[in-house]
Amino acid sequence: MSAAEAAPVSAAEAKTLFAGLVHAPALILAVSGGPDSTALLVLAARWRASLKKGPQLLAVTVDHRLRSQSAAEARAVKRLASRLGLRHRTLRWSGRKPATGLPEAARAMRYRLLAAAARAAGAAHVLTAHTLDDQAETVLIRMARGSGPSGLCAMARETLLLPSPESGGSDRRRRSGEGSSSDATPTRRAARADLCLSGGGERNEILLVRPLLDVPKARLIATLAAIGIDFADDPSNRDPRFTRARLRGLMPVLANEGLDAPRIALLARRLRRAEETIEIAVNAAAAALAEGVWTGCGPIALDPEKFNCLPAEVALRLLGRTIAIKSTEGPVQLGKLETLYEALASAQKGSANPRLRRTLAGALITLAGERLTIEEAPRRSLQNRKRHTTLTKRKYAGQSSSKRR
Repeated sequence: MSAAEAAPVSAAEAKTLFAGLVHAPALILAVSGGPDSTALLVLAARWRASLKKGPQLLAVTVDHRLRSQSAAEARAVKRLASRLGLRHRTLRWSGRKPATGLPEAARAMRYRLLAAAARAAGAAHVLTAHTLDDQAETVLIRMARGSGPSGLCAMARETLLLPSPESGGSDRRRRSGEGSSSDATPTRRAARADLCLSGGGERNEILLVRPLLDVPKARLIATLAAIGIDFADDPSNRDPRFTRARLRGLMPVLANEGLDAPRIALLARRLRRAEETIEIAVNAAAAALAEGVWTGCGPIALDPEKFNCLPAEVALRLLGRTIAIKSTEGPVQLGKLETLYEALASAQKGSANPRLRRTLAGALITLAGERLTIEEAPRRSLQNRKRHTTLTKRKYAGQSSSKRR
């Protein structure tokens, strides 16, 4: 590692990192007490102190209650925030924790609580301390899961932080997002109303901002060391049960082959540039091909012949976007969407009157001659499918039980 890659973050750099937020009324700082978020707290406090007028800062610690040390770590963050002249709140994840998928569940709860804190404080921005290293790890995780270009863009500097269905979000569009699944498609941005040609934005939006996304973790640790500020060490970051921790352990090996964090993050930036271009093409295709209701209960209609002439990636995303709008069951997995797209293409080959009827993610897709429609699936068919799934699970559970006996 070069000296520049391990140098503390200067006051001038911090000013650049937070420059776009100077006019915000308030900012929520997500601070767990680890090195990255502690550095975020310190840098943001220094930046705010240098301004005559600027946003109110509120540090928020989410105590997931997964480790015995978490309460003490939250108190340590509160003390540091007080030293820096900032307000602090601790929010706790109460209730039972899932036996599987714990990191994902904890992440979802953390964002839900942070969004609630932002609304209570009148803030439109939540700042997290994701670093260049986190970005590289995210790219590797999504590669391992078979993500497409959208997923390999990894994290954006700014992301719309939307409430989950469990937190009361009634808009069906909110249920499609890259944050829910690394191979989900379309992206959260593509499923928003403005990209669905309704022309309006959503009210009370909260942005998740990652000001440190281009900063190596080593520089943040050096920043804290230079001013003598301690931070918490979360052993779960090295727990081999978790995918991210295992990949983190491989990073030095990959770096020796030239595949270091900056190089991997560069791939994500280049893919994001291509992603923006593709989304423009999808918007144009939606405007040219789509008819019907993009919001509400009515069907969306596409001209199947024109749809079939689109470049595959554009057609795939347009199909995914319409399904996401009409979906009642959550994000659309890329692999399942590709299977549906291939079935539509096959149905149209050599047939003057192609027919196909499928359901995916709670949406009903019907190809009938010169009309391709996407609408919300009837409740009866959804109930039948759920009943079939339940019976299948019981059948195999019975077989497994017999084998154990």
